[in-house]
Amino acid sequence: MGFGADAGELDLAPMTISLADIQAAAGRLKGQAVETPLIESPALNARLGGRIFLKPETLQRAGAFKFRGAYNRLSQLGDEEKARGVVAFSSGNHAQGVALAAQLLGIPALIVMPSDSPAIKVENTRGYGAEVRLYDRFTEDRVAIAAEIAAQRGSTIVPPFDDPHIIAGQGTLGLEIVEQAAARGARLDTVICCVGGGGLMAGTSTAVKALSPDTAVWGAEPAGFDETRRSLESGRRETVDPAARSICDALLSPTPGELTWPINQKNLAGIVAVTDAEVAEAMRYAFATLKLVVEPGGCVALTAALTGKVDLKGRTAAIVLSGGNVDPELFARVLRGEI
Repeated sequence: MGFGADAGELDLAPMTISLADIQAAAGRLKGQAVETPLIESPALNARLGGRIFLKPETLQRAGAFKFRGAYNRLSQLGDEEKARGVVAFSSGNHAQGVALAAQLLGIPALIVMPSDSPAIKVENTRGYGAEVRLYDRFTEDRVAIAAEIAAQRGSTIVPPFDDPHIIAGQGTLGLEIVEQAAARGARLDTVICCVGGGGLMAGTSTAVKALSPDTAVWGAEPAGFDETRRSLESGRRETVDPAARSICDALLSPTPGELTWPINQKNLAGIVAVTDAEVAEAMRYAFATLKLVVEPGGCVALTAALTGKVDLKGRTAAIVLSGGNVDPELFARVLRGEI
């Protein structure tokens, strides 16, 4: 096992996440997280020329995969740590996942969120009982703000991706994908997943490669925020141009995670970048054809397939739809073809 079972016994040098860690997380999440289905669309199969499964984490509690990692992390805090509360920083989905997990476990939570986060994500985070501290993502340092608040309160910081328990929790998604595909009599040639800081990809790719070593795992990132793609090319962690902008608010990490990067570097077949216009078109396709509401960041993996940047012709594949917490006004603009 790559790290101790207790939250205070992490062994990060070297840090590894094993299938056993992910299976242990699945045990903690049983009865708490939704085991989202693996669904198949004849229309999508026909368009892409393969057998395509979709993993709709839009149906997960709090509307995104983030609940998995958050609950796995918070459930392992000691009683004193729970009493002192937790502090997290997030553009929205991790915020909601932590807020809900904290509510379920009776833990006070404060979330540091960008002032330009979709209003629905801020409202939902507060709705789960968390305190919200807004900041300017372009002029302020969210990590520094969270660290200062945590120091003042004696709280535990719950990072969005650079934590082994978070990564293991997210990895339960990959575990489910492989097991559900096998139950349908399918061997997966390809899995496509979004990449932000890399926690979901690190956990998912670890589970997939452990259970199905021949499956190629591909990542998708927003253009301008494709720092993991560029990192794979250079062999070192790259950073994002501060001037970059994207509608994919859930994936705007400035650099690959310190813990997630080496895992993804080892596991991934490659990463592609998709534009906002391509993402918007995929969102319209998901709504009109698949009957699914998917937020921009949650739709980049589907975009990679629909654009042919990851070619699925003649292949059996699973595509992760990582979240559905889209701002209503933004979604209306997308559906009107304004983006």
